[in-house]
Amino acid sequence: MSSYLKNGTVVTDTVPSIVSYGTAVGRMEGEGPLGSCFDYVSEDSGFGENTWEKAESRLQQHAFEQALLRGSIAESDISFVFAGDLLNQCTGSAYSMRNNGLRFVGLYGACSTMAESLAMAGLFIDNGIGAYCAALTSSHFCSAERQFRFPETYGGQRPPTAQWTATASGCAIVGDHADPPYIRAVTIGTIIDMGIKDANNMGAAMAPAAYDTLRSHFTNTGTCPEDYDMILTGDLGLVGSEILRDLFLQDGVTLGERYNDCGLMIFDREKQDVHAGGSGCGCSASVLCGHILGRVQKGELKNVLFAATGALMSPTLVQQGESIPGISHAVHISSESI
Repeated sequence: MSSYLKNGTVVTDTVPSIVSYGTAVGRMEGEGPLGSCFDYVSEDSGFGENTWEKAESRLQQHAFEQALLRGSIAESDISFVFAGDLLNQCTGSAYSMRNNGLRFVGLYGACSTMAESLAMAGLFIDNGIGAYCAALTSSHFCSAERQFRFPETYGGQRPPTAQWTATASGCAIVGDHADPPYIRAVTIGTIIDMGIKDANNMGAAMAPAAYDTLRSHFTNTGTCPEDYDMILTGDLGLVGSEILRDLFLQDGVTLGERYNDCGLMIFDREKQDVHAGGSGCGCSASVLCGHILGRVQKGELKNVLFAATGALMSPTLVQQGESIPGISHAVHISSESI
């Protein structure tokens, strides 16, 4: 059984394993620095569908199928699917899973959804609930723009603090196996609202939540940044990452080169016009599943603290002048079981 420490941190007992993983991305993501890491890169942003929402569901299906294929796992062997996206009622995930008959748990944590789903999958397996659990999420630039912002044809200006929603999906399948990567612990975050009202500055809205979750995880587990080869947030972008570093500096803690952000990794900010970096549920999911888990599996990275971050906003509330709450969940992923 999982062991609850305090303040949201749970340490796994059986130390479940990320048995397999898969990714699917759009052309722009495939042209970025991590392009060669992704399993499926589409030249067609519509993924063969006639709406952006259907395209996102198809994108998510590709990532799920790639994870099943890599692990030689039958779809029928999946006990539960934990999935979410940025669309109303998580329809990208619901419609991608509606025809396979699998037990589905829809999650909404905005861009924190990959950490949220991975935490739930890991805890289910650790407590003997199911054989395999899939953690799955996605985002699509066009469906997210329609959901949250202005029509592209409107010609609105993107400020420097704005981030680019990645067209990407990642899937991790968790099971009770003896091989790495292992899920050692998770920390579930609290909602932090610092009064940020600028919907084009998600990094500033989410950074305090990432700080709160990471600080809680360090305190609860008796660890420090130096105990991890990589501390990975997603997706604070340039602005939020700098704020996070500054918040830790106020505590006398330097994150240093071990810290990085998925929103800064998936695109080349010099060559690709993404302003402050990438964002979206699929950004951190694809970076984790495409670039990080394989390195943990090989032992290149022994301990990774993955803290995905989300802005729990809606266009309606932003238009009403509400501030933007943030959330972050952390998962300790390791090449070592003890």
